[in-house]
Amino acid sequence: MMAKRRACVIGAGQNGLAAAAVLAQAGLHVDVFEAQPQPGGCVRTLELTLSGFLHDVGSAVYPLAAGSPFFSALPLQQHGLRWIHSPAALAHPFDDGTAITLERDLNEAAIVLGHDGAAWRELMGPLAEQWPAFSSEILRPLRVFPNHPFLLARFGFHALRSANGLAAAKFRTERARALFTGIAAHSFLSLDEQLSAAFGLVLGAAAHAVGWPVAQGGAQSLTSALCAWLTTHGATVKTSTPVNRLSDVGDYDVTLCDVSPRQLVQMAGARLSPTYRRKLEAYRYGPGAFKVDYALTQPIPWKATECRRGATVHLGGTAAEISASESAARKGEHAERPFVLLVQPSLFDSTRAPAGKHTAWAYCHVPNGSTFDMLPRLEAQIERFAPGFRECVLARSVLPPAALQAMNANLIGGDINGGAVDLRQFAFRPTRRFYATSARDIYLCSASTPPGGGVHGMCGYHAANLALARLSR
Repeated sequence: MMAKRRACVIGAGQNGLAAAAVLAQAGLHVDVFEAQPQPGGCVRTLELTLSGFLHDVGSAVYPLAAGSPFFSALPLQQHGLRWIHSPAALAHPFDDGTAITLERDLNEAAIVLGHDGAAWRELMGPLAEQWPAFSSEILRPLRVFPNHPFLLARFGFHALRSANGLAAAKFRTERARALFTGIAAHSFLSLDEQLSAAFGLVLGAAAHAVGWPVAQGGAQSLTSALCAWLTTHGATVKTSTPVNRLSDVGDYDVTLCDVSPRQLVQMAGARLSPTYRRKLEAYRYGPGAFKVDYALTQPIPWKATECRRGATVHLGGTAAEISASESAARKGEHAERPFVLLVQPSLFDSTRAPAGKHTAWAYCHVPNGSTFDMLPRLEAQIERFAPGFRECVLARSVLPPAALQAMNANLIGGDINGGAVDLRQFAFRPTRRFYATSARDIYLCSASTPPGGGVHGMCGYHAANLALARLSR
């Protein structure tokens, strides 16, 4: 019966492609429509600076993709996907010229953390060791009766706290506190807010369970592998095909939309009930990103040699400094010393730049829709830990929030998480319907649905499975 059904997916981001994969697996004819000339959304690679320099437009490091229950079940390696792991998952430098690293091996990480090694192992060990069970619980909507209640309860006991509170309670050294708060700062929350600790726990555990890899050749490799898999199952991905109204795409049994709530209101119009439209219009977006991509003459000249071991480097100094930076963005302010997330993929993947040259990817958090030029402050943070960095720059591509939204319409005001992720919008995202809408044949499958931002495909996976269950009835 499903072979006679036709499904339409709007948006070829990783969640849209995941939704298409679930539907195609079930035997439906699937068409994917993408506005941009290249599929992938936030999982794309372009020559943003100079010819031969490959830069990831959005995401660059993939702990949740490598640890995704759905992506792990697909034979993406057969379609060219290769994960590259740097010796350390993460490096975090300090002003004294040293750095702390997050080692992938939990025992080695505990040794590096010294006095706080036992506390780190106690926090991260059970989650990392049971990653398949843990990830299947957290990368889905909250349930009253989880499959692994004791594991989830252990996580929840710490996860509902603030990152600052958990770090102060568990770690004795400033270095360990800075390492944890830097990881938690990926949340875009103030580190004094509840739930910010959850991000530190999930990403910290992922580092030990699956690593923080980059994709060989760039983010596009993951998208290309997904598209290749879809092709073998008869699905089509149509690029440079924007959809302004759902009525423009023709007759389909079901439509899944990898778009933001704001876009869905515009696309669906009167097909959604007035009450549901009002709820989507009230959906809140979080802080934005100010991103810069660099073409470099040489590797970044870090003061701390340990920084050369990590594809990801966190630039923020102490836990207090990182906390001040994230608090500023949440308050609508611009930090004097922004916390900078930097990735140096070409140190470990020679395909990213011409021989002898390198690339770097960096961003900091800013208020949603900010037009303030953070470039001097962002580069000052890099120079702080890598004197002479500016002399290495051949070219740069600067993407403030408006430019990010222009490249991907889902990034409202530069928000790369698909919406604010505080407690008010965590449990029911974007509404209590989750993926379902007020129209029986329209579903939402973007990062504005559970489990939210991050490259894991699980928003699309769950939305498509709900659509299939309803179709089968």
